[in-house]
Amino acid sequence: MIDTQRHRALGTASRVSILDIVKAADGGVTIAEVGERTGLHPSTARAHLDRLVGAGLLVKARASGGQPGRPAWRYRIAIADAPAPAPYRALAAALLDHLSRRTAGDVRAEATRAGQDWGRHLAAVTPPGEDPTDVLLGVLRGLGFSPRLHHTDAGRTEIHLHTCPFLELVNRNPDAICNLHVGVVRGALEHAGAPPAGAVVEPFGASDACVVRLTMPEVDPRDRRRPPVDADPR
Repeated sequence: MIDTQRHRALGTASRVSILDIVKAADGGVTIAEVGERTGLHPSTARAHLDRLVGAGLLVKARASGGQPGRPAWRYRIAIADAPAPAPYRALAAALLDHLSRRTAGDVRAEATRAGQDWGRHLAAVTPPGEDPTDVLLGVLRGLGFSPRLHHTDAGRTEIHLHTCPFLELVNRNPDAICNLHVGVVRGALEHAGAPPAGAVVEPFGASDACVVRLTMPEVDPRDRRRPPVDADPR
């Protein structure tokens, strides 16, 4: 059966060309980048990109690199990911509905606070790990993010999220759902005894994943096995 919405979204040569540009770009593209490559006015490029988002062909999020402020939207190809467990999707959808009815306050800040409460709860019911990173990985696995631990050449710890189990909700309110994830990460770390501010979630931070960047100190595996030293042997 033909997906009518997607078929219509690809009914112009401009949108087909834009889709090809996004497919070829590691980490997605901004409206300005599409305009530069196609010659389209930014408002026209935005309209085409958002039409592709509405058809489920692209997803968008604000990729900030961990910097403050409100960065530009970045668009990338939508990958058909495995959904989160139904209760989690229902909870996230209810939160989005609640936030969409509010007219005052910062939606991103409210979503982060709600996610932090949720992250603490999820960490409390996740089997304990040897350090906060293990706890966070357990929470993210339980939600369906398919997380993978990475260590950079600069000695930093990252967790790459290779699936988005809430993909069908992202395009309803990207700011809210992405910041909900920020809160979940920080809440899980806080419950595990790590400073929550030591985590930054970067949408599209890698070509095939969103990235959680951690700045907390790591524990040497040898220290976990070493028995405590008794200062007084008597």
